[in-house]
Parts: sequence; structure tokens; C-alpha cells
Amino acid sequence: MPSGVPAARDDQHDHIDNNGWSDIGQHFTVSRGGYRLEGRHGSLDALRGRTTMIQGAHCPGQNTNAIGIENEGTYTSVEPPGAQWASLVIFCAYICRQYSISVDEIMGHRDFYNTECPGDRLYAKLPHLRDEVRKSM
Repeated sequence: MPSGVPAARDDQHDHIDNNGWSDIGQHFTVSRGGYRLEGRHGSLDALRGRTTMIQGAHCPGQNTNAIGIENEGTYTSVEPPGAQWASLVIFCAYICRQYSISVDEIMGHRDFYNTECPGDRLYAKLPHLRDEVRKSM
């Protein structure tokens, strides 16, 4: 089983069992090992089809117009592993191309909701993420 699957399943069970949701809130998860996992059911097919987006439950006010990507880990004092970062760059570029989203719209959860997510270290890297995504497109 790829790195990240047990943690993603734990999150899914938490969202379903404790929040009463029908599925996990975010559309995708990028594991520490760089594996990309579908979160909310149907998100991958919608992304591949480019014509629809599955409504998320990842961020109040953004669930109908934003793609939620969870990065496995807590990045308050450490940076994401290289494999995770590289995978995130490639995946964000793919999502931006598929949905014609401006790279400048890559934001952190805390930009819209009172949370520490995605952690101070990862949040500080968002300008660099946008730059790398832009270069890879």
C-alpha cells in the first residue's frame, strides 16, 4: 500500500464518522512519498473530463469553486519532503491546465478560513510553488 493511504483512510473515516459527511472533504491528497490520491469520490474523473468539478467540503465559502488538495503531514516547523513537493508542483500544473485556473489562484487553506493549515513552513513556500508551477506549464 503506498505511503499516505492509511492516513488518507483515517481522514476519510473521520470526515464520514465524526462530521457526518458523505465522503472526505478535499478532492485530492499528496502523500509524503509523492503519491497522489483521490479524496472526494468522482474528483479524478471530473478533473480528467475538464467539464465539471465535484463539490468539496474542504473550506467554507470555497467548496463550489476551488479544488482542495491535502498535503499529508503537518508543516509548521518542517518543510514538505522533496518527493511530495515535486509531485505537488506537477499536480497543481495539471489541475491549472485542465480547469484553466490561473497559477496566481493557488492559495492556502488559511487564506479563506481560520486555521493553521497548511502549516507555516508550507504556507511560506506558496509563492515558490506558484513560480514552479508557472515554469512547468
